[in-house]
Amino acid sequence: MRETTRIGGAATLLALILASAEPCAAQTDFSTDDARAVVQEQIDAKLRLDGVFRYKDTLADAELQLELDKVRLVRRIHGYGFFVDVLFHVKGDPAKIYDLDFWLKPAGAKLEVVDVRIHKAPKRDGDTWKLVTRSPIPWWWIPATEHPGETEEKRGWQVESAVHEYIAGQLKDGVYTSRDDKTGEERALEFVEIHKPLRKIEGKGFFACSDFREPGSKDKFYDIDFWLVEKDGKLAVTEVRIHKEPKEEDGVFVQMPRYEFEQDKVKEVP
Repeated sequence: MRETTRIGGAATLLALILASAEPCAAQTDFSTDDARAVVQEQIDAKLRLDGVFRYKDTLADAELQLELDKVRLVRRIHGYGFFVDVLFHVKGDPAKIYDLDFWLKPAGAKLEVVDVRIHKAPKRDGDTWKLVTRSPIPWWWIPATEHPGETEEKRGWQVESAVHEYIAGQLKDGVYTSRDDKTGEERALEFVEIHKPLRKIEGKGFFACSDFREPGSKDKFYDIDFWLVEKDGKLAVTEVRIHKEPKEEDGVFVQMPRYEFEQDKVKEVP
C-alpha cells in the first residue's frame, strides 16, 4: 500500500511538472536580437544564392536587385510582433537607397517573417537621390507611442494589421489567389497596398479596401474589400469581395464598381 502511494505521488508530481512546462514551451519570449538574427540570416541566404537581395516593388511594378547596407533599427509592438528596418542600395548605385521593413511574428518556437514592405524609396532630386517615405506608410509606424491596449475601440492600424496578416498568409511566391465572389473564377493577383482610412459599418463590422494587380499588367487593378468582425478582442477576416474590377476603355483599364456602400452608414476608423 505504501509503495502504491509513493508511485501515485510521483505520478502526480510528474504531471504537475509537465503541465507547468507546456506553457513555457509555447510562450517563447523572443528578443529584438532574435528578430535581427532571423532577418540577417534570411538576407545572407539570398545574397549567397543570387549575389543580390531580390525584391518585387509591386507599387512601382519593378524588380529590384539590392545590396545590403545595414540593419538600421529593430522595434517591437506588443502582440503584433517585431519590425526590422533594413537599408539597402540598388546594385551598382550606392546612392540609390531603399529602406525595407521586415515584419516577424512568433510561430511556435521560432520567429517567422510575415511580410516585407518598402518604408522609404529613392526619389530623384536634381543630380542626387533623396529617400522619401512611401504613402501610405506601413501601419506599424503609426502606433509609435501608443500601446495596443490603451483604447476600447479598435484603431485603424489594428484593423489594417489583421487584413495584412490575412493577405500575407495567403501569398505564395508573392501571388495572392482568391476566388471571385461573383463568377467563381480563381484569380491570381499581386498585393499592392491597403487603402487608408479603414472603415466600419455599424452592425456589419470593419472593412478595408485594397489594391491588387494582375501579374504582367501595368494598370489592370482590382479593388478588393476585406470584411472583419471582432470576437474575444481579436479581429478576423470573414468575407472577401471584389469591390471594383478593371474594364478596358479607350485602350486603358479603369476600375468599375460592382457595388456601392450606403455612405450614411460608413464610418472612418481613426
